[in-house]
Amino acid sequence: MHRSRSFRRANRVTSTGRNVIHYRRAKPSQPHCAICRAELNGISLKGGKSRRTNSRLFGGVLCPACTSDVIKLGSRIEHGEMKLDDIGVRQKAYVLQLLAH
Repeated sequence: MHRSRSFRRANRVTSTGRNVIHYRRAKPSQPHCAICRAELNGISLKGGKSRRTNSRLFGGVLCPACTSDVIKLGSRIEHGEMKLDDIGVRQKAYVLQLLAH
């Protein structure tokens, strides 16, 4: 049961001097943007998946600034103003996803 990494390990020394490992369930961290690594606002850690994410494009994955950048880059690629090779590595996957959509 404790082999998975969903449990945090804490080394403790008991009052008798034995070294033991205590296991605690890891608390979920605040979600981050996949491109700029900023914390995503407006997302609760409680409730179901639909309550935790935004219903917009790339909601719960990208922050609003990175989402607008991806949309702009996708539009520029569609109209031939830019090439796909001119985009950064992190943004390229989301631009391709946007173009396929």
